[in-house]
Amino acid sequence: MSASIPRDVREFLEDYPDNSDNPSFSDNLRFYSNKLRCRPDNLYIDDLHKQWRGDYSKLEYKHGFIQWLFPIPEHGMNYESQPLQRHEVEAMKADETIVERVLRSYRLMLDFYGMRLEDSETGLLARSDKNYKDRYKNLTRSSHNYLRISRILKCLSILGLERLNTGFLLFILAEQSEHGELNTSGIRSSMDRWWANCVRNEEERKWIGEMIRNVREENMYVEALNRRKETGKLAELSAVDTEQ
Repeated sequence: MSASIPRDVREFLEDYPDNSDNPSFSDNLRFYSNKLRCRPDNLYIDDLHKQWRGDYSKLEYKHGFIQWLFPIPEHGMNYESQPLQRHEVEAMKADETIVERVLRSYRLMLDFYGMRLEDSETGLLARSDKNYKDRYKNLTRSSHNYLRISRILKCLSILGLERLNTGFLLFILAEQSEHGELNTSGIRSSMDRWWANCVRNEEERKWIGEMIRNVREENMYVEALNRRKETGKLAELSAVDTEQ
């Protein structure tokens, strides 16, 4: 496995080999069964879905909820949440109601990011109808959301919904390459190193990585030709060049 893949993603891809199951931990399963309130926000999951959908201020500035909506076998910043346990994973994947709640959590966060899920089978995304520009702007300037997205993708994969990850990644790539949206260095870095590697299916992960590399190289090619048209040089001007 490539050493360039971050350590937390390597552990995810290897299914957390150093983690053991703790049968006494079941908060994530109970929360997703609508039997336990998340902490510190003190909400059942069905209430959180109803009350927080579209409340972008809460979703931006509160931080404890993300560990509850998208549990993974890693410790997060919310000490009142628990890492996801192996026995919870099996129980949650087998419960259709819980799987539907996970999808609802995903839709809630997509809306926060200015996107919507068009097809839950293929993972196809589209822009939100009205407010995507403001939501995109927020995403480009609020980098803590990049860590959230890594968690979301890991969680979807672990809970049997990895098919959604490819749809997310290809949508972001299309927005970057075709429309110049979500194309900041921070988002590209997070996508290329973290998000694109949060796919356990090795064949799909390699295909996505190759697709991203091809798009990045094509963009560099177009940018270089446009730069030569404007400055007379293919290479970016250095500080020395600009002073002369």
